[in-house]
Amino acid sequence: MNRDVLNSYPHAKAQCVYHLQWCTKYRYNMLRKDKYKKMYEEILREIAKRHEMLILSLAIQPEHTHIVVSTRPCISQSKALQLLKGGSSYELFKRQPLFRKRYPKGHFWSPGKFARTVGNVDLETTIDYVEKQANQTMLSNFF
Repeated sequence: MNRDVLNSYPHAKAQCVYHLQWCTKYRYNMLRKDKYKKMYEEILREIAKRHEMLILSLAIQPEHTHIVVSTRPCISQSKALQLLKGGSSYELFKRQPLFRKRYPKGHFWSPGKFARTVGNVDLETTIDYVEKQANQTMLSNFF
């Protein structure tokens, strides 16, 4: 997937890019050590590859994660969050069993999240394009 152009799929062209963010439960600094950050980054990249997502940008903080990810059109923001948050939680507990001492109920991430669609075209440009299309259609129907 290319980050600057529309991606081609069978019967479709699309650009589905999301900026996602989530936090550890209680904002504990679980990812402050480099070895945990590296392990977590590896996990996210594996999950993204498995689900045909492309990580365009990733920032791992001690208690939260920011990611910009490009997905196939059939993966919604909520589905991308579910795959990345749920999959990473499962793998973190599997690879680092000591995390269960902090989170005995198995909830590594807080239920909160942030999600926004991102594109290489801004809102004003898109609105202008759509309005011009409507005007062109009216003119072509008139003549």
